[in-house]
Amino acid sequence: MKPRVLQAALLGLALAVAPMADAAVAAAAPEATARTAQSGAVKKQAAPGKVAAAKPAAKKSPAGKKATTTKTRLAAKKSAASSRLASRAARKKAAAAADQPVELVLDARGLPVLSSAAFYVANQQTGKVLLAKNPDRALPIASITKLMTAMVVLESKASLSEQLTISAEDVDTLKGSGSRLSVGTTLSREAMLQLALMSSENRAASALARYYPGGRDAFVVAMNIKAMLAGMSDTRFYDSTGLSPGNVSSPRDLGRLVTASARYPLIREFSTTAERDVDINGRSMRFHNTNKLVSSPDWEISLSKTGYISEAGRCLVMQAWMQRQPMVIVLMDSTGRYTRLADAQRVRQWLELQAPHLAGASLRDQG
Repeated sequence: MKPRVLQAALLGLALAVAPMADAAVAAAAPEATARTAQSGAVKKQAAPGKVAAAKPAAKKSPAGKKATTTKTRLAAKKSAASSRLASRAARKKAAAAADQPVELVLDARGLPVLSSAAFYVANQQTGKVLLAKNPDRALPIASITKLMTAMVVLESKASLSEQLTISAEDVDTLKGSGSRLSVGTTLSREAMLQLALMSSENRAASALARYYPGGRDAFVVAMNIKAMLAGMSDTRFYDSTGLSPGNVSSPRDLGRLVTASARYPLIREFSTTAERDVDINGRSMRFHNTNKLVSSPDWEISLSKTGYISEAGRCLVMQAWMQRQPMVIVLMDSTGRYTRLADAQRVRQWLELQAPHLAGASLRDQG
């Protein structure tokens, strides 16, 4: 190769690699700083004028290695068992909270006092808004996002039997949330969709977007177009999971989202399934619904989705039947772990009191 040609090729390669190198340097900077600080600490401990000598690592015998491996495995099993027990206890507590009666307190206007920062309750059949607080304020919506994710997946007409595999790209590096779907897990698109809706599995929602024609970017574009066509003017999406606090919507827009997604039989079914056993890597694992109200005999819920990240608080949206009429319930930014469930119970109790004139009720704005 001629020198000038070679020089030009190398220059092109350098220009291509430079952005990646800058990103790598930026990513490595905190680690390098930590290493420098650690090195400085070691130097301070050494006597002046002397170099601290590192002791060679003692070689482990095969028996020692085996013992260490056994201890590690036992510790991992113990940790997994503790995690399962904690999860089971949390489910029992949530189920108890869902069934426990709550006190209905009315304000001076006869409206229920709720703990959610924003809410919206409407009769879907008549379009009448029954309760509202901050109905047009755009707030982070967390995993309520997955209702839009499900609609985009179903409208793509992709095969529900196609096998999708969880990859390292699906691991949450933003919030550090865990998942029961380990990297390498392969499930059908249908199973991924159900786990995303029922158990709010973030890796499943991520994989659904990644396998979309054009990848995640095209998927997010489709989500925003769908929101625009549905008249959701206060809504923006940046990912398919809801982990991004940039995913925002208003209570009124989420009412439109519930109405739109309730038209899909599969979304209604998957979002209200109480539990499902899934075969993962040869082992049967039971997944549960994040909304314990779907198992309550006091409720007739035809669509449900919960959501939580710190920026959004506890969120809950439902389509529930009361007095033979479909009601849309949107609760946003509830502070306590079970506050959204208690607020939902209060809304149901209040609606039962309004039964004689439920269909003709008008807007009740609480600020």
